[in-house]
Amino acid sequence: MPAQLENINDVLAQHKLSQLDYAHIKEILKREPNLVELGIFSAMWSEHCSYKSSKKHLNGFPTKAPWVIQGPGENAGVIDIGDGMAAVFKMESHNHPSFIEPYQGAATGVGGIMRDIFTMGARPVANLNALRFGNVMNDDEVSAHQRFLVRGVVDGISGYGNCMGVPTIGGEVSFDECYNGNILVNAFTLGLAKSDEIFYGKAEGIGNPVIYVGSKTGRDGLGGAVMSSDSFTEESKNLRPTVQVGDPFTEKLLLEACMELFKTDYVVGIQDMGAAGLTSSSFEMAGRSGSGMIMHLDKVPAREEGMTPYDFMLSESQERMLLCAKKGSEQAIIDIFEKWDLDAAVIGEVTDTGDMELFWHGEKCAEVPVDPVSEEAPILDRPVKRPAYLDALKDVSINDFAKVNNQEAFEKLIASMEVVDKAWVYEQYDSMVQTNTIKKGGQLDASVIRVKENGKALAMSSDCNVRYCYVDPKGGAAAAVIEAGRNVAMSGARPLAITDCLNYGNPENPEVMWQFAEGCLGIKEACAELTTPVIGGNVSLYNETNGVSVFPTPSIATVGVNDDQDNVLFSNFQEVGNELFLVGKSASEFGGSLYMKEICGTVAGELPVINYKAELELWELVIEANKKNLLECSKDLSSGGAAIALAKMAATSGKGCDVVISTDDERDIFAESMSRAIIEVKTENVEAFKAMLGNLPCEKIGTVTAADYKVNDVEMSLEQLDSVYFYQFEKIIQRDI
Repeated sequence: MPAQLENINDVLAQHKLSQLDYAHIKEILKREPNLVELGIFSAMWSEHCSYKSSKKHLNGFPTKAPWVIQGPGENAGVIDIGDGMAAVFKMESHNHPSFIEPYQGAATGVGGIMRDIFTMGARPVANLNALRFGNVMNDDEVSAHQRFLVRGVVDGISGYGNCMGVPTIGGEVSFDECYNGNILVNAFTLGLAKSDEIFYGKAEGIGNPVIYVGSKTGRDGLGGAVMSSDSFTEESKNLRPTVQVGDPFTEKLLLEACMELFKTDYVVGIQDMGAAGLTSSSFEMAGRSGSGMIMHLDKVPAREEGMTPYDFMLSESQERMLLCAKKGSEQAIIDIFEKWDLDAAVIGEVTDTGDMELFWHGEKCAEVPVDPVSEEAPILDRPVKRPAYLDALKDVSINDFAKVNNQEAFEKLIASMEVVDKAWVYEQYDSMVQTNTIKKGGQLDASVIRVKENGKALAMSSDCNVRYCYVDPKGGAAAAVIEAGRNVAMSGARPLAITDCLNYGNPENPEVMWQFAEGCLGIKEACAELTTPVIGGNVSLYNETNGVSVFPTPSIATVGVNDDQDNVLFSNFQEVGNELFLVGKSASEFGGSLYMKEICGTVAGELPVINYKAELELWELVIEANKKNLLECSKDLSSGGAAIALAKMAATSGKGCDVVISTDDERDIFAESMSRAIIEVKTENVEAFKAMLGNLPCEKIGTVTAADYKVNDVEMSLEQLDSVYFYQFEKIIQRDI
């Protein structure tokens, strides 16, 4: 084996390993490691791969339900959607790479999450994304750079997703100064498979071949997992070589080759090469089945000259998979991938040693026991401390600020970057490819696709109000679960499960670790109360630059099923003359609200009250009333309250409304009480609708009209509303071009 290391302190620092880690590695190996072995431990014990700071707090997530086929621990989660069909989905982050190189960072994030789905045997049928950027409004260098990042990220997502022929049907884009130093790019993909044809990432069966398929391996992405496990500084601009380069055309070939392969009985297990590349895929596959593996790294297809065993194990080149096959099927598998112009090579075999044995031109270059690499990764019990800033926020209210009349407040809120339509973003995405999209980006609340195989529809929504998470990390995380579920329910679908992407700052800061711990508690509580288990997800820490961490941002994506694809409920006005109802209890709740930020200039206050019973009653009302065809549309109330929800409904439908809402304070039309919705009902269905309300508060507030938006003392013509809502975003994002 290669010689031992010199200048060990420098090498450890480069690999983000501590002296304690090094001592542990020597204990596991019973000797000094060489560079390849140290690289393996560095990648697998990185924050990105091992969850060493977060694992303690993730324990206890609700993960089971009768409809859950596969929970956390695999490439993606799987739920039963009836009639022999399953939905396979997951959400992941590509934050650090996207900040360094927005186009490739975002593109490879999309490519990676799609491979997680089709490695399970599912064909990807829908993408969402949750994007967070800093301030784009100013004329300074920071805002100009943020606008550049927006354009690059959107270009990367559309470039990759469109080439793959997978529709991007929705998501969210938000802006806050806290992301000036760290943008967040979270990608979600959902695929469909037969529920008895799911493939798992395992390597078992002594002597079974290990086969490498896909693109050749280069040096791109070296150290990517380690890079994503550290904070940014001024020197981070030099990290561009750690960002992978994607090729969606190759990934499309890889997808089709895998789909063809899955029709055979050759596959024992299959794993995407994502973060930490060949290292993570091989160790995870062997680890899941308690086996060992031999790999001959000189047999790995190479894209560059002079590559070393270290390069092959740590490269994060894209569009690659590792599979364990049945002995004797090697040539048949190679033939399938070569037919699709892809590389395929037998590079090893499964053993019963429990060790990963790596060879280079016949010489052993590394030998590492499999289990300790994953099972003995450090689990840190980092100190936690309630942030001091919370004490100053709790008692702040809108009454501490000069009063602004509602018309002026509305005109400012409707033009805010959080509210305005993001057509410039979603129109760059192909949302209709595969011809299954029923409700797409821009149509408010959840996005929906049909499932041709069983006549049902799948609704999905990604949500997180980061202001809520700042003023109350636990309640804000719970609210994200609630709102994602509510959006799905508003389309007539029953929410079934979530995937998450937990984006937080530096875990070495006790206040950040407290935020994370509280966020996990909020998710656990909400998922248990709403019966929407967590079936997979991702943790992204170290979203910090120069000591400034992002607000807690636990992005939640919820998926639900509507039993009838022909009865999907929309979220904008349908017909002039229909009656409008506000369902749910309203109060003067402005903590963490859009009003507080845009009108009062602060993020503060006490979170609106969470009432799970009321939330479930609202979901049940909408889902069951829709089954009886009693509803015309349903829109949840969130940022900006009833006034902004109604404005969005008017703008997207080209119809007006004449509404009077009873309030204790005239500003309450912008309040953000939870568990509320605006529901449109035909006059002839009103009595039947009211009979289903049970204990839910409900107020008739007005009607859909042919012209003008009128809510209490606020008024705007549809022409003016359109000009602000639909055209503001592009003007700002394109400002530097």
